[in-house]
Amino acid sequence: MNAQPNIDMLEATRLTREGRLAEAMALLQGGLAGADPASSSSSAGGGEGKPAAAHFSRIIDMLPPSSRGGAWTSPKFDLPHRASNHLGGLAGASGQNQVPEALRGFLDRMGQTGTGLGLDGLVGLNPARAPAPLPEGARFEERSFANEAGSRAYKLYIPSGYMGQPVPLVVMLHGCTQSPDDFAAGTQMNELAEEQTFLVAYPAQAQSANVSKCWNWFNAGDQQRDRGEPSLIAGITRQIMRDFSVEPGRVYAAGLSAGGAAAAIMGSAYPDLYAAVGVHSGLACGAARDMPSAFAAMRQGGVPQNGGSKQPVPTIVFHGDRDTTVNPVNGDQVMAQSKAGSDLQTTVSRGQVPGGISYTRTVACDDSGHPMLEHWALHGAGHAWSGGSPSGSYTEPRGPDASREMMRFFLEHPKPTAASPL
Repeated sequence: MNAQPNIDMLEATRLTREGRLAEAMALLQGGLAGADPASSSSSAGGGEGKPAAAHFSRIIDMLPPSSRGGAWTSPKFDLPHRASNHLGGLAGASGQNQVPEALRGFLDRMGQTGTGLGLDGLVGLNPARAPAPLPEGARFEERSFANEAGSRAYKLYIPSGYMGQPVPLVVMLHGCTQSPDDFAAGTQMNELAEEQTFLVAYPAQAQSANVSKCWNWFNAGDQQRDRGEPSLIAGITRQIMRDFSVEPGRVYAAGLSAGGAAAAIMGSAYPDLYAAVGVHSGLACGAARDMPSAFAAMRQGGVPQNGGSKQPVPTIVFHGDRDTTVNPVNGDQVMAQSKAGSDLQTTVSRGQVPGGISYTRTVACDDSGHPMLEHWALHGAGHAWSGGSPSGSYTEPRGPDASREMMRFFLEHPKPTAASPL
């Protein structure tokens, strides 16, 4: 595996967050110029005519801060000697093969790490933990789905209280480097499903589609109905609806980070299938169309496309106001897109988790007073699932319980079932 694209991606991400877009683009362009065409083409790429974009579909999430706080940081690696030589090939005006000043500190930090993590170790940043024991009668099954866009594995939690009666279904889309088991552990959605009796599906992004297992929310071909990854996620949803007794009109999607952006896409592309969506630390559908615009959107927000629905898509958003991975303005853009131009009345309330972080909750209601949108701004929180368990990655245990609040919001929004989405 060529180590260089990952290192270029990390540095370009850092430069972009610092506002040094010209340097970030120069780094990307330099990597593209030296890319191996065979390794650049991939189903993870960003549309026809741009096969090299997939070469940089690498790191979207960063490493979380310690329990004592601090900033999110880039994953650390042992730097292969040949990668240093390649970076040195970015010649300055003199034409000499010297590392630009902007990269010196970055390379120095990597040279001091000695972590022993290979680049493929990005997909397993957390130590492996034994799965929590299941309640008697519950199942956590591994299944798969395939269509013309490819195939994806997924896990399905079936609570002990499910006896064939109609129950809601929640589709949970993990963030980069995560897995269904990790995401289930961090969000504790299975425990909530056991308590309230609903099905939970966890589609797994394939490493062959994105080396860091990010959903490719930034690819134009993965933002449309019945194409690419949306067709796979919708196919998983419909397969479960056929195989189990799912309550009509009570199908929902939620996700974190890249998964949150994917959930926004699903709500926009399939308003007939998903009654409501939850977007945690994510971005609006169409906020980016390729990797360069993904960097820009993560740093300063994007320009979302018009949603697929002419009516508001019931949406609940959680976003930390100290998120340095995905700018909190993206949460506002998710809300604006979900609003679909409707004139909604908003109310604002504030609160604080006992011993934890404070938040501002904005609720937008229709003319009848029914809440259609909710936005939770988490003060002092970073890029992590609010109220989650430290047994999973990217969690902020001190925040309000996003899983419970999402389910409360979801169950308040059943969809009329005059027509079946199947």
